[in-house]
Amino acid sequence: MLHRGHQSTDGTGGGELTVPMAWLYAEYIADELLRTGDLMPPTSFEFRAGRDALALTIFLSDTDGELPGIRVVTQLETWLSLTAYDQPWQDWVAERMSQLRAEAARSDGPAPDLDLAAAAWRWLEETELLAPDLNAVPDGAAAGEDDGPEVWTPAWQLGLPLGHLAIHLF
Repeated sequence: MLHRGHQSTDGTGGGELTVPMAWLYAEYIADELLRTGDLMPPTSFEFRAGRDALALTIFLSDTDGELPGIRVVTQLETWLSLTAYDQPWQDWVAERMSQLRAEAARSDGPAPDLDLAAAAWRWLEETELLAPDLNAVPDGAAAGEDDGPEVWTPAWQLGLPLGHLAIHLF
């Protein structure tokens, strides 16, 4: 039997599977936003970075536990403001993850949504992708788009602006 509540056992050795519906829904919304924007191939690491950054934003902004029932269009402005260039997104994610971990510890039950969000956040922080170096000063030569300097960048720093742009294009 699948349900959204806590995993329990009835003494017969069988347990109920806790499905991480909130995280799966956040990931689905993020995936749809990026596919609609058609910004990069869905099989690329850049797409994954954008999807994970957006999914984290969507999941962590759901403070009332209403994510599976929300209307996406009512949340677009919130997600845009959270992913804006001048916002301390990384600090906000760390703070919300800490809050959710504390809540999960108090409830003493499984938190599969939080586990998946934490895995996505770890990947975004620990994975580096080769991206154009936007801070490089041109050397005066007429460089083509593919000839510019590149730098290893944490995946979240590449995924966040892609997610933001995808919301704009939706």
